[in-house]
Amino acid sequence: MENRHCLMLHGFTGGPYELTPLAAYLTELGAICHVPTLPGHDPELRTLGETSWHDWLEASAKEASSLITLYGEIDLIGFSMGGLISAYIANRYPIRRLVLLNAAVFYFSPYRFMRDLVRRIRMDDWSNWGKVKRTSFKATRQFLMLNKQMRPELPRIKVPTLIAQGEQDGIIHPKSAHYLFNQLQGEKEIEFFPEARHMICLEPGALSVFHSVERFLTK
Repeated sequence: MENRHCLMLHGFTGGPYELTPLAAYLTELGAICHVPTLPGHDPELRTLGETSWHDWLEASAKEASSLITLYGEIDLIGFSMGGLISAYIANRYPIRRLVLLNAAVFYFSPYRFMRDLVRRIRMDDWSNWGKVKRTSFKATRQFLMLNKQMRPELPRIKVPTLIAQGEQDGIIHPKSAHYLFNQLQGEKEIEFFPEARHMICLEPGALSVFHSVERFLTK
């Protein structure tokens, strides 16, 4: 992967930290990773309610365009909402390979969400719940609009794609991966990770995900 450029897009209410471990892993292999912060996604999410799905899409497309102008064909990795945005980019720019990590097609089931909440309470892990309170209705509506707008992009994707899904994801329903696999028209692979939850790159077993991404990108 020496000197191969890779654009990595984070999720809704998240940030580059969601992909940092994977970026570090790929960097060790010689890749050059670009992990931008989407508009409104400062650490405190103070301006999230002032942004729209168009802002997230345009910022991502601008980043892709700049990298391609400078370096030519790039690899693209999208996590959660970043996976939806990646579909748009893959249909408009010369992307060599596409990786979708827990792509946000179908949102959580109530059962999975509550199970994840109980686990967080037991672990006294409230690190993300302050963000939930600050996520305005407007911002959530923008995310849902993005989801609706991006679905028609999926059947148009011809780029070789790896679909990776954590089976314990409490945010994105695992059936999203099957839906993606059935919609994509080009070369595609699907892989499930039985113990992985939503933050698939931050899990204790994330190394197995990284190995799969490495294998796919080095083909």
